[in-house]
Amino acid sequence: MGSQRITGKARVAGVFGWPAGHSRSPQLHNHWIARYGLDAAYVPLPTPPEQFATAVRGVMAAGFAGANVTLPHKEAAFALCDSLTPYARRCGAVNTLIFQDGRILGDNTDGFGFLENLRTHAPFWQAGAGPAVLLGAGGAARAIACALLDAGVPELVIVNRNRNRAEALAAALQAGPAQVRVADAPPLAQALLLVNATSLGMAGQPPLEIDLSPLPVEAVVADIVYVPLETALISAARARGLAAVPGLGMLLHQARPGFAAWFGLQPVVDAELERAVAGDIPPR
Repeated sequence: MGSQRITGKARVAGVFGWPAGHSRSPQLHNHWIARYGLDAAYVPLPTPPEQFATAVRGVMAAGFAGANVTLPHKEAAFALCDSLTPYARRCGAVNTLIFQDGRILGDNTDGFGFLENLRTHAPFWQAGAGPAVLLGAGGAARAIACALLDAGVPELVIVNRNRNRAEALAAALQAGPAQVRVADAPPLAQALLLVNATSLGMAGQPPLEIDLSPLPVEAVVADIVYVPLETALISAARARGLAAVPGLGMLLHQARPGFAAWFGLQPVVDAELERAVAGDIPPR
């Protein structure tokens, strides 16, 4: 672990949210800053929605390198940006702001984080091998859907309690050779990837009720929920002998592009980082 130093030349970034106290991004980024001995800091930026645009331009004027954006600001951030990465434009939401010469570049790193986490826990998974089933149609689901389609999934089936939202997402994604469709129930018999991109199963939320028995033995089950660290879905997948992808790694990997852009160094996700970020998260 390196030694952290703060001077008048420090690079500074932060996370906008309302509230922002629940965010684990400060733990995550400051762990990396200390590890690499950078002259830098990463701070929470609790900002009410009506003050978001003023606050973003204020910290940019104050010399911040950029910021992450969490609920409820992701759509507002999308509208505020001067330019967008192609991926952020497709997702319709932004979670990473990069300040360059008085302009705001918006990116969305959720899809990157999801795929990196998936490949870490299931390195044998191949996008083109078969269909993926995606539970959810919100912002996280959209980012993951874009990433899966870009990776080459031949068929993506979206299942959501509100079918209209699922239909709207499918229509927005309908481009390229892949088939994107909506179903009322998860068609698991041929699915090689099942993704929970809802809050179901999170501590304090209703459980995700799903029977995994129809899944093929080579299927992968991924959950974006990381509180608790091992959700009931992940436990059920492991009990069936399926490859399971817990949600914490997505959080860790999605932070890498922003950290690299702000602080000029590509950080590493490892067990030490996981312990630093997950220390107070219940295991089950």
